[in-house]
Amino acid sequence: MEISERLSIYATLEENQQEEEIECQIIFDTEHDHYQLLDIGWDGLKRVYHCFIHLDIKNGQIWIQRNMTEADLAQDLVEMGIPKEDIILGLHPIYKRPYTGYGVA
Repeated sequence: MEISERLSIYATLEENQQEEEIECQIIFDTEHDHYQLLDIGWDGLKRVYHCFIHLDIKNGQIWIQRNMTEADLAQDLVEMGIPKEDIILGLHPIYKRPYTGYGVA
C-alpha cells in the first residue's frame, strides 16, 4: 500500500465523522512529495480550514509534519514495510527525535 492509498483511507474515516458543511480534501503533490489531508468548510458561522495530516518525503525519508488524529501514523508506516529509520517525526523538535525510536535526519 502506498502513502496516497493510506491517506485516502484516513480521509474516508474523517469524512464519515464530518458535518455536511465540512469537506475533507486530499492534497497529493507527487512531483514535490507533499501529502496533506484538510478539513475545509463552515461550522455554523465559523470558517473551518484545518490541516490534520501532513507528510513529506525528503531524501527518501517520510517526514510526519503533522498528525492531529488518534491514528499512529508512524506505526502504520512501519506496518506498511517502511523501516523506522526512514520515518522522521518532524512534528517533534530535533532534540527529541533521538528518543522516539524513529529516524533523526
